[in-house]
Amino acid sequence: MYQLSLLEENFNNLIENVREPSWMIETRQEAFKKYTSLPLESSPLYSKYSNANKLIADNIFFDGTTLTDNKDDLDIFSDRIEEVSKTSSILCKNSKILQSYLPEDFKKQGIIITNIIHALNEFPDLLQKYLNKNKLNYEEDKFLALSSAAFQNGYFIFIPKNIVLEDPIRVINYLSEDGFSSISRNIVICEDFSKATIVQELYSPELTNSQTHQQAHFELLEAHVMPNAQCEMVTLQSMNYNAINFSNRKAFVERDAKMSWSLALFGSQLSRYKVDSIMQGPGALAEDVEIIFGIDNQSFDITSNLFHVAPHTRGKVLVKSVLKDTSQSLFKGMIKINKNAKATESYLAGHAILLDKGAKSDAIPGLEIESNEVKATHSASVAQIDEKQIFYLMSRGLSEELAKREIVGGFLEPISRKMGPTIRAWINYLIENKWLGKPLKLKIDEAMEQILEVEKSRYRETEDIFEKHYKYR
Repeated sequence: MYQLSLLEENFNNLIENVREPSWMIETRQEAFKKYTSLPLESSPLYSKYSNANKLIADNIFFDGTTLTDNKDDLDIFSDRIEEVSKTSSILCKNSKILQSYLPEDFKKQGIIITNIIHALNEFPDLLQKYLNKNKLNYEEDKFLALSSAAFQNGYFIFIPKNIVLEDPIRVINYLSEDGFSSISRNIVICEDFSKATIVQELYSPELTNSQTHQQAHFELLEAHVMPNAQCEMVTLQSMNYNAINFSNRKAFVERDAKMSWSLALFGSQLSRYKVDSIMQGPGALAEDVEIIFGIDNQSFDITSNLFHVAPHTRGKVLVKSVLKDTSQSLFKGMIKINKNAKATESYLAGHAILLDKGAKSDAIPGLEIESNEVKATHSASVAQIDEKQIFYLMSRGLSEELAKREIVGGFLEPISRKMGPTIRAWINYLIENKWLGKPLKLKIDEAMEQILEVEKSRYRETEDIFEKHYKYR
């Protein structure tokens, strides 16, 4: 066992316990040097807005050895096994795969779902090929460097060329009840003309030793989307309110490929997500839609960047936050269009609605454009809930609480509409549970079935990706 604050003293012992190719050990060492030298925030501009100091390094503990397999660990999934075993799925504890379900015909097609540590030994050439092609810059973020250097577990998903998966791959990850935190590195590769959706659920327990332990989940997620492939990554974050969640995400999108991020962030005391979409092939498309619902003193720190490297690329970011009590959100985003990225289109937006006077939201969008012949714009708004709308709905027979819920539903509707019916149902179910103070956990019950039935009856509308709103022509 070791602490995050003492990671430097344990790092060499940590990597000695894993059997990996020499090039991965060198990568870990390079990243660790950056981790020890970088500040919490990459830019002084963000420091005064950041709540990263909620992370207490002395109270974060890790298991110093690889977690051992224990059949009893599956007990935490007892109410989900029957459900998830009917589809492709992964059950993880502290990011280590305890059990996976993959149909035999999928295995015959060459689909790979395995632990990242096993993948480094079983498929080293495949991983090295993509990691060398799309190298990470560890100076970008302290916690990107941490996850690259000190990951102990994670998953590796490989979708071969021309394979189209109609049903999503479910990844359910629980943090352990002993209070140990986790550092994971997850890699998804979609080869040419393939298609896959991965749905990630994150949970953590309510700790009995919360005075001395702070549970954290540090994550690095890389998606390598090859020409004409489509990859959708959905995250439902429902961790305990005392936990901490730091996530760095990178998508490398090649020619005529599409990357879709869908995030629903509800849990944890602090959620710090950094999503970078790099469109490096002509015709590449990247979308990032996020829903945030904060209560009490929760903090959400969201960064979403669109990097247009090649011409004729399109990108969109839309983040919507609903904040109650004294919760806070910070949205940071950048559109960067390189000199050669002509005829690109990009849209970046962050909007927040405040339900109580103590709630707070800040937005810092930006543009960095080095080419003409592009269309790019950003927008941001923060507003209290409209009292006139509440009065109007109450005059129609709704209580004040129900009126607020209807207004919030209308605020989130345009963004949830862009997701598939099942994903919309899951998100609406979690929103309903959070509003009512119920556990933030997906469960196929009567309420879920009713929501799912409603969502399946609705059609999915499409809108102009740039909302007919341009500043640069």
